[in-house]
Amino acid sequence: MSQESHPIRNSVFLKKAMKYFARAHIAVYRRTNGILGARLLWFPAALLTTTGRKSGEQRTTATLYLQDGERIVLPASYGGRDSNPAWYLNLKADPKVRVQVRDKIRDMSARDATDDERRVYWRQLTRIYPPYKGYQDAADRRIPLVVCEPV
Repeated sequence: MSQESHPIRNSVFLKKAMKYFARAHIAVYRRTNGILGARLLWFPAALLTTTGRKSGEQRTTATLYLQDGERIVLPASYGGRDSNPAWYLNLKADPKVRVQVRDKIRDMSARDATDDERRVYWRQLTRIYPPYKGYQDAADRRIPLVVCEPV
């Protein structure tokens, strides 16, 4: 779907509003060591830190996640926007990431889910957060699922 077909989802205003909400969420999560912020409404939230592919600076974002043993699975949904989120582009350039779930911070390596993993994880993620189905239908891309594994 193009900008014209989803003007609100792909709007500059919504992108900016999400950015400032995310900054506040990350600050609260960090300040309370995950006591507050580890759930976004009733959904599990993690902090993901990547290295900026252009700046080389550490970039942190809050995202919903699925835990599979030691693995952390992250949907690069970007709210169903037509482009991938910056954090996804960053980890494609440098797969070394840091993931915080509540008070546990781990250095991990990120990769795209295999097709088999994707079938399993996508089903689980849409059970946790049903709007992902609509995001996938609305986006002009296949929403990547990222598997983070301990290093």
